[in-house]
Amino acid sequence: MLSRVAENLYWLGRYMERAEDTARLIQVSRHVMLDFPGTATLGWSSLINITGSDEQFDEDYGKRDEASVLAFLCADKRYGGSILSALAAARENLRTTREVMPREIWEEINQLYHEVNEQASHGIAMRRMDGFLKGVIRGCQTVTGMIIGTLSHTPARTFCGIGCYLERADMTTRTLDVRSANLLPRSPGDLTPFENLQWMGVLKSLSAYQMYRQQMRNRVRGPDVVAFILKDPLFPRSINRCLMDLHRNMYGLPRNDEACAVVTALQNRLESVDAGWLAGSADDLHRFVDDLQVGIGEIHDSIKSTWFAGVDEPAPVIPA
Repeated sequence: MLSRVAENLYWLGRYMERAEDTARLIQVSRHVMLDFPGTATLGWSSLINITGSDEQFDEDYGKRDEASVLAFLCADKRYGGSILSALAAARENLRTTREVMPREIWEEINQLYHEVNEQASHGIAMRRMDGFLKGVIRGCQTVTGMIIGTLSHTPARTFCGIGCYLERADMTTRTLDVRSANLLPRSPGDLTPFENLQWMGVLKSLSAYQMYRQQMRNRVRGPDVVAFILKDPLFPRSINRCLMDLHRNMYGLPRNDEACAVVTALQNRLESVDAGWLAGSADDLHRFVDDLQVGIGEIHDSIKSTWFAGVDEPAPVIPA
């Protein structure tokens, strides 16, 4: 496989996962804030923090209210991480590599992009936002299911998976870091109002609530949530599971020594940490998650240097 094709498929996987995760994050945030009357800033500002787009948002928007944040994250063509931009990028990366993918996958992504673009061009009314987000999530999951069910176990499938798992790990670390900042104690005796409800929101942001309850079989507690999101070996969106799946996909590729070693090093760091200790301090958890994010960046760099010869993160042009 040409390195250009491999790189495009890698970014296809990342952008599709980015679109789905962003839609899921917005959807859950809207629902959680219904349970916190008068505290709208609890969610809208944190969504910008999670995506790491503070500087760009502040340049283009006056304040972090509901309308501005949703416009930015859903349909802003200037922001590469918006749902519309992510789908456009996924479509563009697939358009140039259609010969290695089943036609149905191209048709599904193409249709999803045009549907989202059509809705965004007319403005997404707040009363229709839930339907819009559900459509994006369902469309992304449909594409993922088609890749799993129709694409042969070739390098094309492998690079799609590598991109998906790395993006998922990145979004999980961001969500845990920002969402837990106002929940974990900074001094003995700290107690956050509605703590259990907010931790449920953290889990639901990652579609983890039901799996957490099946695994833990007790009420939602901060230390247990942190341990589950970081270390659970079975839940698909836990950091541990993402790294396991990433390593498994890389292992089947040629010249994998360096990239696999970087993943293994991050797995060892994750394995050695005491999740209960991290849950005792927001500052300790923040420092550790920062370390994980640096490690995720190192994994990307090793993937790029090992298998890709092109430019990093090709940015498509979205027609105005």
